[in-house]
Amino acid sequence: QVTLVESGGGLMQAGGSLRLSCAASGRTFSRFHMGWFRQAPGKERDFVAAIGRDSSSAYYADSVKGRFTISRDNAKNMVYLQMNSLKPEDSAVYLCAAAAGIITPRTPDEYAFWGQGTQVTVSS
Repeated sequence: QVTLVESGGGLMQAGGSLRLSCAASGRTFSRFHMGWFRQAPGKERDFVAAIGRDSSSAYYADSVKGRFTISRDNAKNMVYLQMNSLKPEDSAVYLCAAAAGIITPRTPDEYAFWGQGTQVTVSS
């Protein structure tokens, strides 16, 4: 079991940067793959980025590759999403998620634990 709490969202102009944080409870954080997803109103929950348990692997959606960076600190039970060169189409609720297993998943159905999300709004 793991509880996730996101923070760091807000209103930003296009071209700006934001850093999202996700704090995880529990002593088994390092056993979970971690992912970031986003969901805009009326749209499906989309994959943004994921990172393996030991940070040896990271994956990105094509739409954010080169602009976003996912990282984690297992000692602090934290995962981060650094978002640069923000675009209006990046506006959404961003959710942190945790998944067990061997392979780092990239679809929402494979993640068992979710945070409540943090709103990111990018103005043009």
